[in-house]
Amino acid sequence: MAISVPGGAEVTYAEFGDEIERVAELLAGAGVQPGRAVSIVLPNGLEFMVVFLAVARAGAIAAPLNSAYTTDEFTFYMEDAEAQLAILPLGEHAAREAAAQLGVPTIEASLDDSGRTSLSKGGDTLTARRDAPAPSPDDVALFLHTSGTTSRPKGVPLTHGNLAASIKNISDTYRLTPDDIAMVVMPLFHVHGLIGVSLSTLSTGGSLVVPPRFSASRFWGEQKDSGATWYSAVPTIHQILLARADEDGAPHSSFRLIRSCSSALAPAVFEQLEARFGAPVLEAYGMTEASHQMSSNLLPPGDRMPGTVGKGTGVDIGIMDDDGNLVSTGGLAEVVIRGANVTHGYHNNPDANAEAFTNGWFRTGDQGFLDADGTLTLTGRLKELINRGGEKISPLEVDAALLGHPAVAEAVCFGVPHTMYGEAVQAAVVVSADTDEDAIRAYCGEHLAGFKVPDRVYIIDTMPRTATGKIQRRHIAAMFSEAPAQ
Repeated sequence: MAISVPGGAEVTYAEFGDEIERVAELLAGAGVQPGRAVSIVLPNGLEFMVVFLAVARAGAIAAPLNSAYTTDEFTFYMEDAEAQLAILPLGEHAAREAAAQLGVPTIEASLDDSGRTSLSKGGDTLTARRDAPAPSPDDVALFLHTSGTTSRPKGVPLTHGNLAASIKNISDTYRLTPDDIAMVVMPLFHVHGLIGVSLSTLSTGGSLVVPPRFSASRFWGEQKDSGATWYSAVPTIHQILLARADEDGAPHSSFRLIRSCSSALAPAVFEQLEARFGAPVLEAYGMTEASHQMSSNLLPPGDRMPGTVGKGTGVDIGIMDDDGNLVSTGGLAEVVIRGANVTHGYHNNPDANAEAFTNGWFRTGDQGFLDADGTLTLTGRLKELINRGGEKISPLEVDAALLGHPAVAEAVCFGVPHTMYGEAVQAAVVVSADTDEDAIRAYCGEHLAGFKVPDRVYIIDTMPRTATGKIQRRHIAAMFSEAPAQ
C-alpha cells in the first residue's frame, strides 16, 4: 500500500502512479504550462499527494500554501510565485478570494466515491487530457516561502535535483525500506511533512498513513491499526503525546524510530520520549532552503546526543565568521552548508542572495559549533525569527500588521520562551487613540494567520530606545520575557 487515510481512501503503488499520470494529463489538458507555479491549497490527504506530484510531473512548479492564511497572505504568496493556477478544495475559501483579486484561475480538487482525485472548474468535471512533458533535474519542482528578517517572506525555488538529493539523504540516514510505514502528522505544505516524511518514505517503497490533521486522541489507535514504524514531528507534538501517553494507553514499545525536527528538542524531553515510547529519538536540523534536512543524530549503533542536531547527512556543514572564513573545531559562529539539496537562490531577490551565499556556502542564520567528530550543536539564531513550534515567523511581518491598526503608533513584535511551543509571539505597542489588547489582537487576526497573531500585546507609554534613537527588539523582549509563557 502506498498511501492510506484512516477511515478513508487507500491506494496501492500501481493505483497511485496511475492517478498521478492521469491528473498530470488533466492539468496539461486544462492548459497548465511547464515552468510556471501552481498554488496548491489542500488539506493533508490523498488528494494533496496526488495533486502535488501531478503538478510536478506535468513540468509545472508546485507551490503548496497553508490553508489557514488570510486573503491578504494568499494574495502575497500567489503573486510572488507568479501563480498560473490555484488548486483549491470545494467551497468558500480565503484563497479563492485572493485568486479572484489577482485574476488567477482556480480548479477544485476532491476525492470521488471511488477514492480517485476529481478536478472540476465551475462545477464541471475536467475530462480533457493531454500528454505532459517529463521535467528534468534542473527544472524547479517546488516553490515555498521562508520568513526572513525582511517584512515579507522570501520565495525559495527547489529543483527536482534538489529534492532528489534531499530525499536520498533522508532515506539513507534512517535506513528506510519498503517495510517502513510512516505516520504523517506534520502539514504537507511544509518541507518537514512533505520531504522529511512523505517523499522520503515513498522513494523507498514504504507506506504513508495520512490523517487529515494531527489528533493526539486518535494517534495511537491509528498507529496500532496501521503498524506504523516511525513518525517525525516538532517538539510540541512530542510533548503533547508524552503528556497524554498513560491516559491514551500508549504502548511502551512500538516505533522503530522517532524523529524530531524544525525546533530545538529539550534534552529532558528527549530522555522522556525514549523512556516512555521505547524507541531511539533522533533530532535533526532542517530548513526550507536546504530542501529540509541538513544534519541528524543517527540510528544505533551510531551516535545520538541530546542537545545536538547530529552530523551532516550528505550535506557539508561548516562554521563561518563574519568575514567569510571557516573557523576551527569548537569555534562559535554562523552555521553554513553546501550540497546538492541546497537551493540555487531566492526568487527575484538578488540582495538576499548576496547576503546568503559566501564562497559557495549558504549562510543559515543560525549560530553553532562543531565538535571534533563533526557533531553540530546549535546555540541560537543570528536573525530575529520567532520559532513557534516549528513555524518560523518574521517579527517585521507582525510589526507591519500591528502598525496597520489605526490606533497603533509604534509596534515591536518579539519571541518569548514558551514551555510548549519553544517560543510564543508577543508584542509591545504605543497607541495614539483609545483601544485595547483584544481589539489589536482581533485586528491582527484579520491580516495574519492565527499562529502569527501575538498571544499578548502590551500597551506601553513609550518605546525604549538606544542613545542613537534605535528601537532594539531584543531589549524590549527582555522586558516581558523573564518567565516562560505557559
